[in-house]
Amino acid sequence: MHMEIILASQSPRRRELLERMGVRDFRIVTPDIDEHTERPLPPEELVRRISQEKALAVQAQEGKAPLIIAADTVVALDGAVLGKPADELEAFRMLSTLSGCRHQVYTGLTVLRGEECHTVSEETTVTFRELSTAEIDCYIATGEPMDKAGAYGIQGYGALLVEGIQGDYYNVMGLPVCRLGRLLGQMGVDCLSLAAGREKGTER
Repeated sequence: MHMEIILASQSPRRRELLERMGVRDFRIVTPDIDEHTERPLPPEELVRRISQEKALAVQAQEGKAPLIIAADTVVALDGAVLGKPADELEAFRMLSTLSGCRHQVYTGLTVLRGEECHTVSEETTVTFRELSTAEIDCYIATGEPMDKAGAYGIQGYGALLVEGIQGDYYNVMGLPVCRLGRLLGQMGVDCLSLAAGREKGTER
């Protein structure tokens, strides 16, 4: 039975990761909610709450039939949330703060269909090497930090700043792939079967 799937995100990284998982037949619907992170909540609870709000907002618009995947990601240092930098000066401050430190990346993940809703959070610890002022300036000059939580993207030039990670690498990109695959399986979507069927079709 065909199941309509909606990704409640405009993020090209989340779209790419979902396709890599074997899920190719889905629509993008952008949720209309306030995603500001200035809420008195621990980071892991914050991302869970926002991901669920995104999913529910899309469900209110699209109805209860589609399966909706929603996610929200933040960077946190000592429990303080670092959002997307407003300008290059704020990006510099964020990167200077993260230099030589370990921090956490939290992604809240909601999979919703009808009345069935699963909401979880995933945590990954990232360690930055010591960064010089010149290195931070060069990284900001690439433009990459400006639309990313914590002012870096691990899948891009930001990989040059990362000394190590503990946990799901894809979580840092914004979508915990292993966790999502298990949740989708509970909802009747077997990603490996989808991938295997597609590969067999290609071989023909």
